[in-house]
Amino acid sequence: MHRPCTSRGAPAQETLCAGASKQPQLQPHPDRVRRRLEAILAEMRGEQKMAWDFSIQLVYQKIFPDMTHFLPEEEGARYRADFEREWMRLETA
Repeated sequence: MHRPCTSRGAPAQETLCAGASKQPQLQPHPDRVRRRLEAILAEMRGEQKMAWDFSIQLVYQKIFPDMTHFLPEEEGARYRADFEREWMRLETA
């Protein structure tokens, strides 16, 4: 349960607690993102047809494009294109 910030003679609660719950936005290191994207693509390239179950397909369809946004735009676009190409190959096999 959240307890309000209160103190006699102190500034209003909004002033005292304004930054209390805010946490810094952490950004993944681009090299870690690249390694993960490459690992996913390598797994896809190693298959003859779609081998992931439906739930894994949903996860990768969501996270792969999202992860590319932590890279420079042009590089992210290349990864997204590679992913789409492999996805289509696996789905049509």
